[in-house]
Amino acid sequence: MGIRSILAKPFANWVVNEQKKWMRNPAATQAQVLENLLVKGSNTIFGIEHGLQEVSDYEGFKKAIPVKDYEQLKPWFDRLVLAEKDLLWPGLPTYFAKTSGTTSGAKFIPITKDSIPNHINSARNALLNYVYKTGKSAFLDKKLIFLSGSPVLTQKNGINTGRLSGIVNHHVPGYLRSNQLPSFETNCIEDWETKLEKIIDETLGQHLSLISGIPPWVQMYFDKIQERTGKQMKDVFPDFSLFVYGGVNFEPYRKKLFDSIGKKVDSIELFPASEGFFAFQDIPGNEGLLLLLDSGIFYEFIPAEEFFSENPTRLSIGQVELDKNYALIINNNAGLWGYSIGDTIKFVSKNPYRIVVTGRIKHFISAFGEHVIGEEVEKSMREALKFHPEVSLAEFTVAPQVTPDEGLPHHEWLVEFAVPPANLPALERRIDENLRKLNIYYDDLIRGGILQTLQITQLKPNAFREYMKNEGKLGGQNKVPRLSNDRKIADSLRALKS
Repeated sequence: MGIRSILAKPFANWVVNEQKKWMRNPAATQAQVLENLLVKGSNTIFGIEHGLQEVSDYEGFKKAIPVKDYEQLKPWFDRLVLAEKDLLWPGLPTYFAKTSGTTSGAKFIPITKDSIPNHINSARNALLNYVYKTGKSAFLDKKLIFLSGSPVLTQKNGINTGRLSGIVNHHVPGYLRSNQLPSFETNCIEDWETKLEKIIDETLGQHLSLISGIPPWVQMYFDKIQERTGKQMKDVFPDFSLFVYGGVNFEPYRKKLFDSIGKKVDSIELFPASEGFFAFQDIPGNEGLLLLLDSGIFYEFIPAEEFFSENPTRLSIGQVELDKNYALIINNNAGLWGYSIGDTIKFVSKNPYRIVVTGRIKHFISAFGEHVIGEEVEKSMREALKFHPEVSLAEFTVAPQVTPDEGLPHHEWLVEFAVPPANLPALERRIDENLRKLNIYYDDLIRGGILQTLQITQLKPNAFREYMKNEGKLGGQNKVPRLSNDRKIADSLRALKS
């Protein structure tokens, strides 16, 4: 065993023992986080305007701080980009994480000196939890590949700016840099397809043990390697034993990814975002991600069905229920206050608090009042595929078809199959039956003759990659929404129909 794998075990023991302390006292831990945020945030311009000096508890905090998303807080972020000091958090941000916005163009999310440990230590601790629970640490002595965005940073009024994954790349611990792939030079290549070919050049023949990235882009990496070598990953990388992923629900990609690998490997799911690192899978194979309650983030939860109401219920960690969808709201030491990150989550455990990500609060279909959400769509597909084991999915998205050329309106499922079904109409029926069981409003619309059952539009190979390339979002941390309430994505993909 190498020095990394030897030292990782006592370090993992220490990290997990420290973790257990706050896991045993979740409400008190979150109360302390809120208190710390108020101490530092009360003297900022935002804090003074919102009377944070007078806030002493959560009830007072809710009265002082409204819930808003990026677009609603954009005037504050615009001032921050102009390097206005002490605005949302003392001083200036250390970085801006630049990401694409839905309605406001590029988004600039502040990362401060205080919030950097949340991003860096959380990723590290996810791996150390794996070491602690499994006793496996030998992977740390071999090569580790992180498929991420470019680490090239630009200046925005003196503040370093770039993609989150690129920023994090600058903080990879020294003891891992010598076995990290790809090289810094290759990682700086902006064009994803060019970069991918260079990554393959650098990784073929290496003793690769860990691969990390968003599943669709990892799959593209695997596909390109298979094109070159004609081999599965188990033969190309015999030491490959751990897959680390986040950003999307893994289930739709699981079968094709493991078919490409050719053997079972362990996996760890992460829940990172530019706004913060929120949770990770602390027990391999166990449902649910451990919500990180001591990492500079005070969480709030709004029942998803109330989110768009005028005065939605806001709950702290001690008030949540199991198996209920919540919109996730954060307050953190990067100066985000009452910030809706746009994700919905559900608690699957309260001892400790573990969550699953169920979708996006703005990603739904309710063209007819059905309010179908991402969790229902993905579960309907997942359960249907159990009866069609021959099928392998590449990608899919769902949109309403309000004015079809003939027949009643319906939900259109635009699907790219790696291996198509032997009986497409049977798969359609199975998915539709599942969705009707999960969503009574959708079922009522079918029964009432308002909608006809869903229809699958089969797309040609690589249609989603072509769409993402046309949108300038190929690779990196970009994702295709699982469902939309309009036809923008669907109509673009329909033009690529096989």
